[in-house]
Amino acid sequence: MKAQSWVLIQPIQTLSTMPLHAAAAKSRVVLLVPTCNPGSSWSDFLTALQNQQTPPSQVIVLDSESTDGSAQVAQALGHTVHTVQRSQFNHGGTRQAGLDQYAQSADFAVFLTQDAILAHPEALAQLLTAFDDPSVAAAYGRQLPHANATPIAAHARFFNYPPVGHTVTLQDKAQKGIKTCFLSNSFAAYRLSALRQVGGFAPDLILAEDMHLAARLLLAGHAIRYQASAQVYHSHNYNLWDEFGRYFDTGVFHAQNAWLRQTFGNAGSEGLKFMTSELRHLWRTAPGQVPQAMVRSALKAVGYQWGQLHRHTPRAIKRRVSMHKGYWA
Repeated sequence: MKAQSWVLIQPIQTLSTMPLHAAAAKSRVVLLVPTCNPGSSWSDFLTALQNQQTPPSQVIVLDSESTDGSAQVAQALGHTVHTVQRSQFNHGGTRQAGLDQYAQSADFAVFLTQDAILAHPEALAQLLTAFDDPSVAAAYGRQLPHANATPIAAHARFFNYPPVGHTVTLQDKAQKGIKTCFLSNSFAAYRLSALRQVGGFAPDLILAEDMHLAARLLLAGHAIRYQASAQVYHSHNYNLWDEFGRYFDTGVFHAQNAWLRQTFGNAGSEGLKFMTSELRHLWRTAPGQVPQAMVRSALKAVGYQWGQLHRHTPRAIKRRVSMHKGYWA
């Protein structure tokens, strides 16, 4: 995980004070945050968390040997800091270990990444209201671009996180394909009884532990909720090499978990929709970035295809091109 420096801005939407429903009002909620040198944005993260009208029962910081003082700051605020050896960090395994140790008596668990800043004081409460529907096993919130997001980064958030929420079940795979399993642990919550039913997070994935778990929840008969009223600021200004590495890793993930596409299908025309939407957005807002967007699209395709064929690539080269280099250690 890379240290980031973001500017906290006012939310684009002010929500009226709403009473919590049963799921949020009477349940024990544990918030888990994997960290590694979050940097100057950490104060914004903690301030936004402290301002929540309905704080979690416990905050667990799963810290990978940070050296920037962030763990000590969290501890001084009363949060529990659990140290994870950086060499042992794993997207699914670390999260599951945190649940096993700290959430045995909890009803719900919320995951935030260190650079996801809660956008309004009701963000956590709004996310948890998704569980008023007993069929919902997992919910994720809307991600808004940071103040310093590039037009390309901002469009990715607008495209993937629309202003209207929705709920999906296994029956939606005929229309949505693998997009049915879309879920983001940058800001997500889980009904722990359902999570335990399907065995929790898979322990050894290069990325997309959230999608992997969402697919298994759907297959078990549960629903996934996109709760647009729950909002965080979260975006990445990836450079071209980062983008290539991220899609290489995505190709690796799909190659290692072929059952996902076999069960849910491909993304269909989603990629074309994204590129068309991106070009239109850039043409209106930043026409000078259109050529870069086209190069990015080509690099994503090449990276993904290479990742699919990663078994034919020496480990040292995979480590060099991958975004998550620790996976190949």
